[in-house]
Amino acid sequence: MAGSTVRVDAVLVQAVIAGALSFAHLHDLAAAAGQDGWKAWAYPVSVDLLLVAAWRRLRSGGTKAAAWCWFLVALIASLGANVATAGLLDLGAVPAWLRILVAGWPAVAFLGGTLLVHGSPQPQAAPVPEENPTVQDETPAPAPAPQLPAAATEPAPPRMAPVPPALVAHARKVADDHRARTGTPIDTSTLRARLGVPLPLAEVIAAQLA
Repeated sequence: MAGSTVRVDAVLVQAVIAGALSFAHLHDLAAAAGQDGWKAWAYPVSVDLLLVAAWRRLRSGGTKAAAWCWFLVALIASLGANVATAGLLDLGAVPAWLRILVAGWPAVAFLGGTLLVHGSPQPQAAPVPEENPTVQDETPAPAPAPQLPAAATEPAPPRMAPVPPALVAHARKVADDHRARTGTPIDTSTLRARLGVPLPLAEVIAAQLA
C-alpha cells in the first residue's frame, strides 16, 4: 500500500513563520513597556484577533469602511512592533508615549472587536428577477367595449317666473290701445318695447294675451 504523500503549502508555511515572528515582536515590545508575565503574551493575541475580525468583516460583504479602519489599526500595531524591535528602539528605555500606547491598547482592541463582531451590517436588497422578454402572455387582451354615441341632449328651456296678474292686465290694456290705433294686433317686439321687459318675458305675456 503506497504511503500517502504530504503536500506542504508554501504560503501556509510562510504565514506561520510571519505570524510567529510578529507574535514574538509584539511580546517583546509589551514586555519592554512594562507589561510583564502573561500580559505580555496577551498583546500579540489581541492584535491578531482584531486583524482576523476585521478580515472576516471585509469578507462578509457588509459595510467595509469600519472594517478597513480597524484592519489598518491592527496592521499598524503589528508593523510598529516589528520595526520598533528591529534595533530602532532601545527596549531598555522605552519612551513614555509608547508606554501609554501599549497600556491603552486593550481598550482600543476591545472596542474595535466589539464593533466588528456585533455590529449589524447593512442588509442587502434581494435581487429582483429579470423578466424574460421572449415569453409573452398568450391570453388575448379583451376587446374594448364599443362606445355608444352620447345621446344628444337639448338644453332645457329656462323656466320663467310666473307673470304677475297686474303686469298681464297692463299688457292687455297696451295691446287693446295698439289695436284701436292701428287696427292690427300688437306684435311681441312692440309689446316688449312698450312694457320694457326682456324678450322671453314679453313672449310669455303675448302668449297669454292671444
